Amino acid sequence: MITGLLGFLALAALISMQMPIGVAMIVVGGIGIWWMGGIGLVSYAIGTAPFEATYPYALSVLPLFVMMGVFATHSGISRKLFNTANAIVGHLRGGLGMATVGACAGFGAICGSSLATSATMARIAIPEMQRHNYDMRLAAGAVAAGGTIGIMIPPSLALAMFGILTQTSIGSLYMAAILPGILGTLLYALAVASVVLRDPQAGPRGDAMTMGDRLRALMATFDVLVLFTIILGGMFGGFFSATEGAAVGVAGALLIAAYRGMLTWRSFTDGLAETATTVGMLFMVLIGAKVFGFFIDLSGLPNAAVGFVRDLGWSWFAILLLILAIYLVLGCILDGLAMMIITIPVVFPIVQTLGIDPIWFGILMVTVSEVGLISPPFGMNLFVVQAARPEIRYMTMVRGVAPFIGADILRIALLIAFPAITLYFVR
Repeated sequence: MITGLLGFLALAALISMQMPIGVAMIVVGGIGIWWMGGIGLVSYAIGTAPFEATYPYALSVLPLFVMMGVFATHSGISRKLFNTANAIVGHLRGGLGMATVGACAGFGAICGSSLATSATMARIAIPEMQRHNYDMRLAAGAVAAGGTIGIMIPPSLALAMFGILTQTSIGSLYMAAILPGILGTLLYALAVASVVLRDPQAGPRGDAMTMGDRLRALMATFDVLVLFTIILGGMFGGFFSATEGAAVGVAGALLIAAYRGMLTWRSFTDGLAETATTVGMLFMVLIGAKVFGFFIDLSGLPNAAVGFVRDLGWSWFAILLLILAIYLVLGCILDGLAMMIITIPVVFPIVQTLGIDPIWFGILMVTVSEVGLISPPFGMNLFVVQAARPEIRYMTMVRGVAPFIGADILRIALLIAFPAITLYFVR
């Protein structure tokens, strides 16, 4: 057990030194297996890990959803989503901030990356809010926090990764994520409203639009709405699986890009290269997770953790709260994907032993990882927004995300208190 704990510390140290997550897990796992079982066991673990980590059919959903996101992004929908949201609520006080949250939710669901969403919307939404004399704390906070919503809204790569690592139905996770994703978007909009209620000058009204302008803005994203309706409706209606839905999404994204005149041979090949790079990174992480998980199992840490929790004599609810509190702390210093992959080998056996619904726990875990993306000192979205808009000071963003972190804490509390929010569509 001590060897396993030392392995976690070594892994955290390597990740903090910017070593890629997958490589760090292979290094630590390989050394740990060698220490405990010798060179023969290392050869076996590393030799079988690539196949064991990548052969499951469920993994085919990853490259397809990544490809869908890449080509949808290349079709220029980020600006159109923001314009649509702005046309609907931009005339309200704080409306541009709410429009940013809504556009982030839509774009994040498509591209599947919180960091990419924040970087894109920082270039689109912040200049517009600056033009309307928004307080930079609110502007930066709305972009950084809004970028996290896409993690939850299907099709979500984070949920797909959780499903693969824990062998939980990805389709059920996507169904469970619908209401929590909507709830998160609404609570972020309320966070914007609370800021402008206290300080009306923080978010002046935007330009008023006619009903015709709003309809035209909505029609500009009609094809994307149709695509998502087909994907999610088909999956939830049982017409096709998550993998087949992802394939439909790729075909639809290509058609949208072609219809809008954005699909050239150069953009097509660039999109394939970007997909291959991203998927290669994800698969490297999965291979590393298989090696590291082999080491953790060999160390006996999962069984020791289960025994420790059983000996505490606490209720399952108290232990769940403890796990989530630990994730909130870890989220301040670790990337959400890294946190998930590193901890699942130890935490998930505890969850299974306690009889906690894995779908409910998966939604809670991903929600908590969202908070980590905007939590100081190492919230990744804060650095991404600052890189895209260097004129915004770091402390300005830290103060700006405070109301949104409060909204996240409220959402987590509601999801814990009312599991039906998560499990309604599943059941």
